[in-house]
Amino acid sequence: MIKTFHKLIVCKSNEEYETLQKFFRSLGFATGETWDGQRSKGSKFEVPESGVEIGTGEGFPDADLVIEVDNVDIVYQYAKENNLTVVQEIGDLDWGARLFTISMPLNLGQLAVFSYNEDWRYKTEEATLNASGMKFALVVSRFNSFITERLLSGAMLALKQCGVKREHLEIVRVPGAFEIPGVARTLAESGKYQGVVTLGCLLRGDTLHYEVIANEVTRGIGQATQETGVPIGFGVLTCDTLEQAIDRAGLKAGNKGWDAGIAAVEMAVLKKKIGRKSRKQAKSAPA
Repeated sequence: MIKTFHKLIVCKSNEEYETLQKFFRSLGFATGETWDGQRSKGSKFEVPESGVEIGTGEGFPDADLVIEVDNVDIVYQYAKENNLTVVQEIGDLDWGARLFTISMPLNLGQLAVFSYNEDWRYKTEEATLNASGMKFALVVSRFNSFITERLLSGAMLALKQCGVKREHLEIVRVPGAFEIPGVARTLAESGKYQGVVTLGCLLRGDTLHYEVIANEVTRGIGQATQETGVPIGFGVLTCDTLEQAIDRAGLKAGNKGWDAGIAAVEMAVLKKKIGRKSRKQAKSAPA
């Protein structure tokens, strides 16, 4: 009886070994058995499901290895950020998957990475990032405006990319982060908006003021979205230093305002989708 099945790659140097270690870890492989002996060292990279796949016909990727991931767009973004050589750009395929192909290091061939648009193993509810016709409000703290205005630009870009028109956006400015939850709740309760985005910046100081405000803001925004049922994207930075905040407002760590905008859109679309499905099921239920 076969106990394991894996592809063996023998590196010619420690440099090659470290290169492949980094490459496979970055793709999300779990590190399994490792050893470091006098004659050799090695690592196994494991996945929940593996095996030999045999097929015939059309539609198969031109690749030496194929991996399935939860979200191929995230892996594709990483590949671009780390200057990996993309052979086939990301795109949707006619067999219900989204795929791209990269060239593996050390001339090991091509690696195809894909995820199903809908997992045929476990049916799930997911939202498309299409918010056409929806209205959103953005609550922005004026305190630390050097950071929050950058967060606002990121959030506006995210909403625009998801199809939200400028006339369907309302920007509300408040003095500081502490005032964000109350205004976010008021906007959510108005019934005018399908989602709210909250943007602020808290920097740690020498007193407990930072912890108190950060906890209250987080708790207030969480309660507001739970009790009103309106999705609220959380884009309030809580950083130790100004440098950390700058990195998260458009530099090394991306733009958390953009992330908050995307989250608000996804949750608003998902809420609409689930609500429509629930009403349809209720109408079709026997009396």
